[in-house]
Amino acid sequence: MKITQFVIHNWYLFVALVVVIALMLKEPVLRLMHRVSNVSATEAVLLINRQDGVVVDVRDTKEFGSGHIGNAINIPLAEFDARVRELEKYKHKPVILSGGANDAAAKAAVRLRRHGFENLAVLAGGMAAWERSQLPVAK
Repeated sequence: MKITQFVIHNWYLFVALVVVIALMLKEPVLRLMHRVSNVSATEAVLLINRQDGVVVDVRDTKEFGSGHIGNAINIPLAEFDARVRELEKYKHKPVILSGGANDAAAKAAVRLRRHGFENLAVLAGGMAAWERSQLPVAK
């Protein structure tokens, strides 16, 4: 009874809680629904070397210029929908999406899945994880 009264008197707190939880779960749920996996830097290297994987960096041009994975294709998330056709020739290869600290790479992966890409992965931790693994960075 006390819980019910608390909820009734503080309904706005519970609405806010539901909204926060929904926002936190949005990207992981989309990844699961669209079959997008996370890969470590080491797993990304294996995909690149053994399966001819392609890296797509979704950071802006300035961030990309400060350091990126060798042979990565830079398509900033803001331009992604307009430039997705540039990636059509890689549709049947593993595509590893790399970004910064936010969920830009996951958003791009979901968009690629909608365009029929089959083998998608997000580099867990983005470029920061790549650099922490002491892997080579191109400039």
